[in-house]
Amino acid sequence: MRSALCLALAATCAVAPLAGQQRAVSDSDLFAFRWVASPQISPDGRHAAYVLVTVNAKHDGYETSLWLVGTDGASTPRRLTAGPKDGAPRWSPDGTTLAFLRPKDGHSQLYLLPLTGGEAQQLTDLPKGASPAAWSPDGKMIAFMSTTTAEDLAKKDKKDKGDESKSDVRVVTQAEFRADDEGYFDPAEHTHIWTVPAGMPGDEPATARQVTSGPFDENAPQWSRDGARIYFASDRVAESYYYPPDNNVYSVPPAGGTLDTIVNIDGPVFGPALAPDGQAVAFRGWVNPRAARSYNQSDLFVWRDGRAKNLTVDYDFDMGGSVLGDQAPPRGGEGSSPNIWTADGKAVIVATTEHGRSNLVRFDAQTGAHEPLTTGDHAVLGYTATPDARRFALTIGDPTHLPDVYALDAETKRLTQLTHVNDSLFAKLQLVTPEDFWYPSFDGKKIETWIMKPVGFTPGKKYPLILNIHGGPHTAYGSIFFHEMQWMAAKGYVVVYPNPRGSTTYGQEFGNIIQYKYPGDDYKDLMIAVDSVIRRGYVDSTKLGVTGGSGGGLLTDWAVGHTHRFAAAVSQRDVADWLGFWYTADFTLFQPSWFRSTPFRDPQEFLARSPVRYADSVTTPLMFILGEEDLRAPPNQGGEALFRALKYLHRTTVQVRFPGESHELSRSGKPVHRVERLQHILNWFDKYLLGKPIKLYDVR
Repeated sequence: MRSALCLALAATCAVAPLAGQQRAVSDSDLFAFRWVASPQISPDGRHAAYVLVTVNAKHDGYETSLWLVGTDGASTPRRLTAGPKDGAPRWSPDGTTLAFLRPKDGHSQLYLLPLTGGEAQQLTDLPKGASPAAWSPDGKMIAFMSTTTAEDLAKKDKKDKGDESKSDVRVVTQAEFRADDEGYFDPAEHTHIWTVPAGMPGDEPATARQVTSGPFDENAPQWSRDGARIYFASDRVAESYYYPPDNNVYSVPPAGGTLDTIVNIDGPVFGPALAPDGQAVAFRGWVNPRAARSYNQSDLFVWRDGRAKNLTVDYDFDMGGSVLGDQAPPRGGEGSSPNIWTADGKAVIVATTEHGRSNLVRFDAQTGAHEPLTTGDHAVLGYTATPDARRFALTIGDPTHLPDVYALDAETKRLTQLTHVNDSLFAKLQLVTPEDFWYPSFDGKKIETWIMKPVGFTPGKKYPLILNIHGGPHTAYGSIFFHEMQWMAAKGYVVVYPNPRGSTTYGQEFGNIIQYKYPGDDYKDLMIAVDSVIRRGYVDSTKLGVTGGSGGGLLTDWAVGHTHRFAAAVSQRDVADWLGFWYTADFTLFQPSWFRSTPFRDPQEFLARSPVRYADSVTTPLMFILGEEDLRAPPNQGGEALFRALKYLHRTTVQVRFPGESHELSRSGKPVHRVERLQHILNWFDKYLLGKPIKLYDVR
């Protein structure tokens, strides 16, 4: 993604920097990190708008603003908005206006920014806010989503609001009634499609019109090329957690009316994209198998003439950019992997991920033949294309660089870097380029891991080692910047982070092989990773640590209950009691995907795979990192449960609890909490692996 010279220099600097010119990365460098998100290329391909995310002055939140840069590679980025919470820019078809989101009275509203000059003007004022804009082809209308109800509008119109007190008591009737990092659902709210005139509104916001209604949610609105219909995806089954995942693509006139079913498969549909001729739809998803799987790898399909054709039946890798790191743009919008048609309708371009590396790939819409448009050990996080799909704006990062915005010429495959948002900081840092290493596991299956050696590594010297386990379990480490790993290496540790069986990006069979056996053989893969690195001769086998978050926390708990080789462990946002998890997590396990039965019918299946069942065997000093608002892996079934068991047994253990933090603590929690989390993890390892006299965790 960068020139060979740049990559060579980066690797050289990471191994042997000049003394006095660079320093090791620190935990608090996170406060100075800058993230780019939501790259949006202009219709003519000459500019890219994007969101810049920074840490605020108090270090307790993030600020976002909109920026613009030319795609020639020679232009200096220009700030468009002051923020501090602007996001989701979307170009008008003529390239003269940006629609974007800005909070107003607690909800995000659409604003229009004329690029020819002038201030941004508020376009919507719905009580429950608006989603990112989808412009009509003629630029006269914008479609968006909102959960605003008729009752909300009636209350907004009332002049006397003195009698609007509402009970705070919740009546819950559905099994899934809250979501991590979002909170409780309002059963009366559903996400529906609205439209609003796209002219500059002047002093008052424009009047929006609701297009869809009813008891189901709609998402991903897009216009037909002639503007006559709006297409969207929707799961229109009540309490759908009782059934395998399944949603369809529908269309509706912009003025509302009867829905037409466009795509209907027995499975989920992601990122539907209408072909240029309007006669086909490309999407990612899968057809539900006869027997439930814990992992379903998405394929790329084209729906035409009432049938879905699988273009990737012989391409056994993940559709979409899906590499796990701890530096996705916090609050700047998630990465996106749209399915993009070429102008002639003969091919579809989408990000795919192979062995922890994500790139753009072009697939023939008839045969499925594929050709990479980008290559390299990096991760494509998000991208958009011009209407003719000849030019792309995309964000790319790698293990020693936070993501930047790039331009891609799809014909020549030439990448041009447009931003350098962290260059001034990273030029001062001595970063480690990880070593990619494959090893055979107990059954001969090949497993990939990455190894970071300590900063200033000296051959012949032995170092402490930290095994860092990813969660999911169906996700993957890979070629992306990981502050946590770099910080550990900066503190003098060898860091090993494998993709054991069950990880994504290695094919359907590799991902699903742990079904009904998690944890199990994946634990064996992890132990053999440690053995393989120890055999290299530079690890002190008496100074081994293990950590991981979510599913990695589960495997950390499992490891210390099944081996005494680790001198210290840090379990983060973990699952320790599968029975408790089944009852309390924010999503259901009603489908027989992870377990064959339920905890009230077959508790032994859940107990056998619950780390707390093996508390008697734990002798390793064990720290728990917990978010007190974690609804994905609630603390009472995780760290709290195992902590209580270990205290009963008089074992060495401690909880470190973060108020107000969800399961996303390490990725988008408060910056000050993210830094404190790193400090506690390394304090624990320094205390029990290096023998440092840290008293903070002693019983008082």
